Amino acid sequence: MLEAALTRGYADPRALHGPGRDARLLLDNAREVVAECLGLTRDEVWFTSPSDAVQRGVLGLVAGNPRAGDDAVLSAVEHAAVRHALGWHARRRDVVPVEVGVDAAGRVDAAAFRDAAGAPGVAVAALQLANHEVGTVQPVAGLDLPAGVPLFLDASASLGLLDLPGSGWAAAAGHATSWSGPPGVGLLLVRRGARWANPFPGDPEPQDAGGGLPDVAGALAAAAALQATAAERAEVDARRRRLVDRIRAVAATLPDTEVVGDPVDRLPHLVTFSCLYLSGETLVRELDRLGFGVASGSACTASTLEPSHVLAAMGALTHGNVRVSLGRDTTEEQVERFVAALPDLVGRLRTEVGL
Repeated sequence: MLEAALTRGYADPRALHGPGRDARLLLDNAREVVAECLGLTRDEVWFTSPSDAVQRGVLGLVAGNPRAGDDAVLSAVEHAAVRHALGWHARRRDVVPVEVGVDAAGRVDAAAFRDAAGAPGVAVAALQLANHEVGTVQPVAGLDLPAGVPLFLDASASLGLLDLPGSGWAAAAGHATSWSGPPGVGLLLVRRGARWANPFPGDPEPQDAGGGLPDVAGALAAAAALQATAAERAEVDARRRRLVDRIRAVAATLPDTEVVGDPVDRLPHLVTFSCLYLSGETLVRELDRLGFGVASGSACTASTLEPSHVLAAMGALTHGNVRVSLGRDTTEEQVERFVAALPDLVGRLRTEVGL
């Protein structure tokens, strides 16, 4: 399929000539595969970049409801892409987005979220399907927002791993990396009947690549990866859950270490813990020297190692943070080497700082 995209899908799929029609056929095939995997119709699926999917998704719901007001409601643990999009909108309209707090597991209170969304002037509510840093699943199913308040669902960290709710949301964003697809491909999902309008210059209706030139090869690769992930999801997720439980159990035995996120109702592949008295940068560097690629800080600003707004909202330790994400091919032997090395490493680093 990917080879076909590279040889036949190079042209602009909006063009009417033969190569353009070939590219359109391939793109439509990718859309059909994705729609079938997600339980949607093909006219609800659009290929774009990950950041564009978030921005057009959430801001398009605001633009589609101009009479509702300018206010927005979101959880305190939303991804930076959502926070930045709504912050940009708020500055232009001189409003302040309302953030609803979360509990110690990182889960928003559904009743508090509904109440906030029911305030006068709210044009959109935004809530993630599951948290991108600690894995906690949010109470999206049955949220039952007030009439006229559309829900933007950020599924960038969870699409392909968790099922989308059958109803209750108007638009959503996905990122192909969540199902081991190419990193530059995002999905904008707009439900039939949703009041959505393009918030940026261009065609008022949803378009692939925001009306630009779609990445046909990337779309096909993303579709093929999603189809493969769906076929093996039960087996792979069960194995990764066991491995994550193993890491959580060992991390919990370390002195002055906090394992965060819901231990059960969570993404299958993610575990986060924080070690008091140590810096996340040091832990990431030393684990990398041992052959383990982990992350620290905010998942939205990992390169800067800024303290995580997610952990801060949960009331958890924000320093000495380690976030481990298991790939579909991560083995039990690799995890056992990690948990064997972790206690000695943490102990050594604490000794070096005089503890």
